[in-house]
Amino acid sequence: MATIYDVAERAGVSLATVSRVMNKNTNVGEKTKQKVLAAMAELDYRPNTFAQSLASNSSNSIGVLVSQLDGPYYGPMMAEIESALRAANKHVIIAVGHSDAAQEIDSVEFLLGRGCDALILDVEAVSDEYLIELSQGATPIVLINRYISEISERCIYLDNELGGYLATRHVLELGHRDIAYVSGPKRKHDANERLEGHKKALAEFDVVYKPSLCFEGDYKEDGGVVAMEHLLDSAQRFSAVVCANDQMVSGAISVCLERGLKVPGDLSFVGYDNIPFARYISPKLTTVNNPIHEMGKMAALWLLKNIYKNDQLEVTNVFVPELVVRGSARRPGNK
Repeated sequence: MATIYDVAERAGVSLATVSRVMNKNTNVGEKTKQKVLAAMAELDYRPNTFAQSLASNSSNSIGVLVSQLDGPYYGPMMAEIESALRAANKHVIIAVGHSDAAQEIDSVEFLLGRGCDALILDVEAVSDEYLIELSQGATPIVLINRYISEISERCIYLDNELGGYLATRHVLELGHRDIAYVSGPKRKHDANERLEGHKKALAEFDVVYKPSLCFEGDYKEDGGVVAMEHLLDSAQRFSAVVCANDQMVSGAISVCLERGLKVPGDLSFVGYDNIPFARYISPKLTTVNNPIHEMGKMAALWLLKNIYKNDQLEVTNVFVPELVVRGSARRPGNK
């Protein structure tokens, strides 16, 4: 097996020059760089990254733990993380936690065992206490979409309570008073925060919160279908539906259309997340913007600044949601 010494001898350069080429150091002339790359190709040389990490005490890899890989929510987040880190010659190792505490802990242990320099965690089931203790270990962590006051400087998050408030306040300002709500799973922190925002808006307009008009969904299209069927079959009166994410809205609206209801003529809808399809469906969906792609980028920049000491980077920890008004909600009785 060829070694770095063989590469240096074949290319006629020093070991330091070979090392600079492998580390993509710009202080190497293009002609010399091509000689080194040609020698590596001729010798079929592959750098031993494990040995390099032992020598440098850095693997140049970041562990990323997400709840799931499918759907329109996590893809943009992971794309921004990977793009920001790759631009800094870092690589990502991805694990999935499936919103289950045991699987999230197992995935954390897997990533730690791979010698990652740091971890970016989008976790929902593990406790605050576990994450606080983890933050005190040798491997730095940064959290996405989770706020823990004790480690707030390591949290990149959206004010979800404000987002839930903005969504419900919008239909209240339009004149709706009978408002159904489809929440996310109660085990998820962001779902509870959005529900609290919903309740806050109702209270501000002196509207009593009715648990019977609240259905716990699953953040997926099928969950929106089940929720809407339940609400319509309950024969309760409501003129607007606020959903804790856009995917559930799409399922809920499909049920309305199948039953001959017009949106927004018969029922108004407001979603949350502002995923791409929200601006293409008919009617275009009024929703709350959730800049998850920007939060992913900020998590990566946080690591580059705090772990790899790039002090020139600007990092935003707290994101403010914005209501995006389109055509899926109107005043009640306005056909």
